Amino acid sequence: MAYSESVKRRKTREVGVGPLVIGGENPIWVQSMTATHTEDIEGTVSQIHELEEAGCELVRVTVPRLKALENVTTIRQKIGIPLICDIHFDYRMALGCLDESCEKIRINPGNIGGPDRYKQVVKKAKNQGIPMRIGVNAGSLERDLVEKYGWPCPEALVESALRHIETAESLGYDQMVVSLKSSHVPTALESYRLFSEQSDYPTHIGITEAGMVPYGITKSAVGLGAILLGGIGDTIRVSLLTERKSDEVDAAFDMLQATTRRVRKPEVIACPTCGRLEIDLQKVVTEVEERLKNQDLPLKISILGCIVNGPGEAREADIGIAAGRGKGVIFKKGEIIRHVEESEMVDALMDVIDNWDEETETGTAAPGDLLPVIQTPQ
Repeated sequence: MAYSESVKRRKTREVGVGPLVIGGENPIWVQSMTATHTEDIEGTVSQIHELEEAGCELVRVTVPRLKALENVTTIRQKIGIPLICDIHFDYRMALGCLDESCEKIRINPGNIGGPDRYKQVVKKAKNQGIPMRIGVNAGSLERDLVEKYGWPCPEALVESALRHIETAESLGYDQMVVSLKSSHVPTALESYRLFSEQSDYPTHIGITEAGMVPYGITKSAVGLGAILLGGIGDTIRVSLLTERKSDEVDAAFDMLQATTRRVRKPEVIACPTCGRLEIDLQKVVTEVEERLKNQDLPLKISILGCIVNGPGEAREADIGIAAGRGKGVIFKKGEIIRHVEESEMVDALMDVIDNWDEETETGTAAPGDLLPVIQTPQ
């Protein structure tokens, strides 16, 4: 049973970043940013390796000073994913990074020092063949746009982005990715929507300054989920205040999975805790998820512990268990294939997953036989 998308992803132009291509029909890539000082090569490389292990596909480092700039090439040589240099205020750092081994730079034209300095960066990026992210941020919008609109509203963010795109295109440069970030979820959502209606440049999506876990993940999921379901987004970062940078990567992949924009692993659907449960559902689901850690089949697995929604949900999933009174039935592609005791459920389910490509042999039980097996007497 295939995952479906309520709104088709908007097709954007393609921009190459090292071995990856952003936009078009390519995957929505997951990125993060180091929390280290880039002057610290060992600490920065160590954190990037942690991110790589979590599945991060692009990584950004801050380059605020000359010492950090001097370390860019060394850091790039020690990691395996494309390196993005993040520059604010000092356009000379952007010019310097374009001479180093990074695959992309990120600047905010609103704080880079004015149009002339922005043009210098664009010209050099064009000459070096390096892409750039134009990062428009509600917190550092150009003064004239704040005065025009009264506050950093979506229309102001979009006008800023289109203004900088127009300048770059006038110089013959079009290798751009655009972000329009705000910590206010409705502003971010509307900004990306308006921009996508007016431009086909790929977008990097994020809710900036989302805060600490768990609220930061919830806030990001609300905003980024809505943006993704609107068909928008070509790279994603979940911006969290957390000691474990891998939290950002895990959350981003979960959001892509939940919106069906990028499904890389099985999804387990389970009942909430309630008084209708008649098996130790938490134990079953915990063991299943543990045994699925290295499984990459994009299957929808439903494990339901009562009769109310169990049969229907189990039939709609790729694989499902509908259970009650210590017993259950396993469905595969909507067909009952096995009756099991509670103690057998996990092994039986994993056996079906491990042999997923084999032809389904349906059991002799008809769907109507399910109720007597697991229904509690009235």
